[in-house]
This record gives sequence, structure tokens and C-alpha cells, in this order.
Amino acid sequence: MYRAIAFCAALGMIGGLSAHQFTPTYPEIETSYIPGVSVVNMSIFNSRQEIDWYSIGVYDSNWNSIAFASTDKLLQLPYLGRKDISLYIRKADTGKVTYICSKSKTVASQASPAIITSRICSKIKSETNEKINSNDTVVG
Repeated sequence: MYRAIAFCAALGMIGGLSAHQFTPTYPEIETSYIPGVSVVNMSIFNSRQEIDWYSIGVYDSNWNSIAFASTDKLLQLPYLGRKDISLYIRKADTGKVTYICSKSKTVASQASPAIITSRICSKIKSETNEKINSNDTVVG
């Protein structure tokens, strides 16, 4: 047990564990200019020198994929690059959306056993989520 903790601490001090940034943490679903479609605006920042590719996914509370449209479902982002992304979701599906995630992707020809992929998820801001977070119980 102590060896595992010491190993993780040493790893963090030696090379610094890093992941990309995917913001905001609690995005809001907004009305888009397209009838019957809502939009979520996100921003991704690549702080990993060894990673250039990222995928985007939308999920419900049980981690089932939800269909969405975007010009950037799979994107190439250079080191220290930032990109704003708009995700379009059918209004019929907006009540199901719980998480929007970005995942780093390694290129098969460059993959090294030492490279760690990261997945960062943002939780959709909703009245139900706020009540759960503030009271630890669902109200209404």
C-alpha cells in the first residue's frame, strides 16, 4: 500500500502528471438558432506535449452515448492550443444529457506504453443536479 502511494507521489514529482483542460465544468444547455436543437458551448486546451488528438462524446447518467452534431467530434489540437466547440443536441434529448466528455487519443504508430490517455467530463448544469449537490437529496 505504502509503495503504491510512494510510487504515485514520485511520478507526480518527476514528470508531472498532466491532462488537458475541458471547460466549463458545469456547462448549460442553451437555445440554438436551429429550431428543435439546443447547443452547449465548450472549450478545450491541450497542455500535453505528447498528445495531438481528442474526441468528444455526450452521455446520459448511465454512460450511454447520446447523438449530437459538431464539426469537432474528433479534433487535432497542437500543444498549448485552445479550441472552442459547439455541440448541437436535439431538444428531445436535452433532458437525458448528463455528461460531455473529451478524451485524449494516441496515434497507433506513435503509441508508447508510457503514454497515459485522459478523459475529462463536464456535468450539465440543471436544477436537479443543483438540488442534489446542495442538499444531497433529490427534491421535486
